Amino acid sequence: MHPKHNILGIQISSISMSNLLDDFAGLIRSSSKASVCITPVNSILAARKNAQVLAIYNNANYTLCDGVPVLWASRFLGTPIEQRITGLDLLPALLEFCATHNFSLFFLGASPGCGLSLKAKAEQLYPGININGVYCPPFAEKFEQAENDKMIALINEAKPDFVLVSLTAPKQDIWIAENLQKLDTKICIGIGGAFEVTAGLIPRAPHWMQVNGLEWFYRFYKEPKRMFKRYFIEAPVFIPLMLLQKLKSIFK
Repeated sequence: MHPKHNILGIQISSISMSNLLDDFAGLIRSSSKASVCITPVNSILAARKNAQVLAIYNNANYTLCDGVPVLWASRFLGTPIEQRITGLDLLPALLEFCATHNFSLFFLGASPGCGLSLKAKAEQLYPGININGVYCPPFAEKFEQAENDKMIALINEAKPDFVLVSLTAPKQDIWIAENLQKLDTKICIGIGGAFEVTAGLIPRAPHWMQVNGLEWFYRFYKEPKRMFKRYFIEAPVFIPLMLLQKLKSIFK
């Protein structure tokens, strides 16, 4: 069992990509189910204000570190997380993993046509990969019961090993928590915006920006209106909260 470390009240998984994929293989061969959440800074901050989301992140089988600030915070707090695993890194690794081990996938969500583009890209890279279904539900803050039943029925008909859910956080994580036990699948992952990037519809930051903690700046440069609030209003709160957690650990 992998360790988890407390970052502002969220229990973040300390695990490497290779060990995570090994765990997935074991889960698929067992009778267990697993949920996977991916938590950048804004998700951690949002969970602090929402008891339901906080409980979902802390009860997930894997709550992965997506964000260099979260990785740095773990080191500062003296409980270093083994590896940053973003949705953008996990999805390509998972496609290769599934192609190699003959595991199957279902793509749920993202923008119209994106899932099909990702399917085509995956089949181009890995001929014979088992992508058992793709569905993009119409946008809704909360799905009507009929639409939710349709999503469950499509997944259960496909019987995939993995369901990758791209509905934005925390909506995707709430959906997984509410529906995992109804699904004929083993592993559900809230993958965020990785569909578009992996499909080649949106470019990712250059590698040097990724490894130096500057991927956020690239995303802001590409989408300033959408990302301004996240990076310049919400994210700065993370630093004083982290310092406060450190002080509490020293003087407790």
